[in-house]
Amino acid sequence: MGLFTSIDISASGLSAEHLRMDVISNNIANVNTTRTADGGPYRRQFAVFQARNPYASWPALEKHAPETIGNGVRVAGIMNDHAPFKLNYDPGNPDADKDGYVRMPNINIVTEMVDMITATRAYEANVTCINASKDINNVALTIGKR
Repeated sequence: MGLFTSIDISASGLSAEHLRMDVISNNIANVNTTRTADGGPYRRQFAVFQARNPYASWPALEKHAPETIGNGVRVAGIMNDHAPFKLNYDPGNPDADKDGYVRMPNINIVTEMVDMITATRAYEANVTCINASKDINNVALTIGKR
């Protein structure tokens, strides 16, 4: 384990959680968007995380690599939530169907806020880990001065 491995692992978590917060913010911003470029209402999105493999760029080394557990995280993709849209009765709306119902995005603000809180807490935990690693490295460097 290198001197900066723990910082690198936490930095990957910071990047992933930052993107997750961006996706959640986008969902909240589009909670009332009934018409997108695709023609339908906005569909909720979420980030999918995956364990990071630092040896993926060197396939020859990957089979000889140690276990990849504990090497950080990466965003595998941003997926659409295929939950059904909410129906809102509003016959005067230009997006209403023949029965007067408007398909609204499948976004629940409470769920988004809980996800935002957990992403924020995970971000804070990674910052705490980086600060602890910096403190440990600083103490290790002062050992040689004594």
